[in-house]
Amino acid sequence: MVIRRVGVLSAAKIAGVLYATLGLVIGAIIALLAVAGFALQSAAGEESLPAIFGALFGVGAVIFFPILYGLLGFIFIGLIAALYNLAAGLVGGLVIEVQ
Repeated sequence: MVIRRVGVLSAAKIAGVLYATLGLVIGAIIALLAVAGFALQSAAGEESLPAIFGALFGVGAVIFFPILYGLLGFIFIGLIAALYNLAAGLVGGLVIEVQ
């Protein structure tokens, strides 16, 4: 079997969903670190910023990162799929053996 073309929009949509999920995981980790960091800062008595900023930053990370990762994944994988189609037109595509 030879893959001669890849559906650009199809590949981009799948990548957008996968990268948005990855962004959600990374955003959640950053949110936990932000909340913990601001809580430790408050516990140490250093009040440069109120602890509520940790929670706001954490919520922002959980919203911002999935959107950013999803958008970038959609754009770049769409570009890669289009470039694959151009290259496959020149050299014949990707050969896959199935049984």
